[in-house]
Amino acid sequence: MVLNRAVALRIAACGIMGLGAALLIAALLLSTYTQGKIAKIPLTVDSTLVSDGTATAFDPASLLGERFVVNEDVPVVSQQQTSVEAPANADVVTLQVGTSLRRTDQQGDNGLLLAMVDTVTMNRETAEAVSSETNPGGSVQKPRAMEDENPPTSIALPHEGLTYRFPFDTEKKTYQVFDPIAQEPFDANYSGEEDVNGLTALKFTQNVGFDADGKLVEPVRFASLYDDDADAQVTARASLWGLEGDPEEPITMTRYYAAQRTFWVDPVSGTIVKQTDRGYHYYAREALKPEMTYVDYTVTTDEESVESQVASAQDERDRISLWGRILPITFTALGLVALVGGAVLGTFSLRAESMLIDPGLDGAGDRFYGKRDEEGEPVPGAEAMTEKLPAQRPSDLPPDRPV
Repeated sequence: MVLNRAVALRIAACGIMGLGAALLIAALLLSTYTQGKIAKIPLTVDSTLVSDGTATAFDPASLLGERFVVNEDVPVVSQQQTSVEAPANADVVTLQVGTSLRRTDQQGDNGLLLAMVDTVTMNRETAEAVSSETNPGGSVQKPRAMEDENPPTSIALPHEGLTYRFPFDTEKKTYQVFDPIAQEPFDANYSGEEDVNGLTALKFTQNVGFDADGKLVEPVRFASLYDDDADAQVTARASLWGLEGDPEEPITMTRYYAAQRTFWVDPVSGTIVKQTDRGYHYYAREALKPEMTYVDYTVTTDEESVESQVASAQDERDRISLWGRILPITFTALGLVALVGGAVLGTFSLRAESMLIDPGLDGAGDRFYGKRDEEGEPVPGAEAMTEKLPAQRPSDLPPDRPV
């Protein structure tokens, strides 16, 4: 019975050591393979972000007047709605992003200044736009009139670089960020760290058509989404443009675009937690000589949207930390404890088994059950030592004692 218990201890020791090894292997897999699988853009992105600010903006009502009117210091709000579309799988995710800029001092269509629906397919790990034979990597939705009842159609627009997100483990370097209005990527340069609602974010700045000081240097010709380029080139009487000379002379002007952006990015998840945009749309006969402002606005993500983005970034941080750091450390500690405990228990069981099989295998001074008390052990009578008394010889007897 006792021998069976020793064998059971040995089996238990092997099981505990096996569990320890399994935990160490699990920790290694979690810190390498599994972490790479979970550090991906979620397939459940569904957000509405709001930015507000002021602008110098064209008054649509002046189209029916004698001269185009531009208003200064008008309140504007920008809204960005993001959802996931197909294809979306283990490797890529497609984001459809609807962006609008509206004057809040005017109602209905008169307040709408800019609108675009952009779609991009990106790598879920790197956030880089990807394309294939069936998917050019992105598209933009063709504008429709309010009375148009036909379903929306998209125009293929190959995207390059990053869009709407930065990669996981964002580095302090320059990234290429795609501008869907300019339809090409531009540098977003790292410019420091800042605290955003308790989260240390990396700050990136991007210039499209401006230099670092905000001077117009290389504006982009606006790419119209209408078949007739209705919003890219406008011909109107000189009087409407406010030009001197023959008031009836038709003058054609081209629309140009420039922008400045600042991104605050969570370095772990790549989430843009805050953003400031300055967009400048104007008409001119020469690119570097603006003559009529369509809209010149600056908006910043409002506090509610910032809180939402910070919370989203923190959720992704926690998920990555759980699988990439907390569980591997926990499994490693438990695995080591199990290995040491199993080894100790195995040694104990082996010594116990060896003593039960042959007590003599262990040294007399180091027996498993302790030293044997030789003085207290009973000795068989046949082996007991007897005292031998010396016998007297006859010659030693007294003379008067008879033999």
